[in-house]
Amino acid sequence: QVQLVESGGGSVQAGGSLRLSCAGSGHTLCMGWFRQAPGKERERVAILDAMGRTSYADSVKGRFTVSQDNAKTTYLQMTNLKPEDTAMYYCAARSWRCSAAATMTQRDFNFWGQGTQVVVSS
Repeated sequence: QVQLVESGGGSVQAGGSLRLSCAGSGHTLCMGWFRQAPGKERERVAILDAMGRTSYADSVKGRFTVSQDNAKTTYLQMTNLKPEDTAMYYCAARSWRCSAAATMTQRDFNFWGQGTQVVVSS
């Protein structure tokens, strides 16, 4: 069974940085970061496949970086944060390979963390 535990959220001023962590256990071949703002659908932020390939939403390209260490903790480094980045951020995983990363949605993942809140003030 896969378990995911996020940490690292918080409040920051626009232009600041945060690093989210997702401690994972179990067999996973595809990891994702998603976010959900109040009143909006959960949206894909970044995807990391088992080969280390990454994919990002256009809104975060050049500002966010997804990575994973040998202990299978997945990170989301967020820089130059904007107020529109304010959301609950979720780590997601599945035990089979990523499909076309740019088209993956929350329905493509079957394991989820509890979420960590990010608030960016202007």
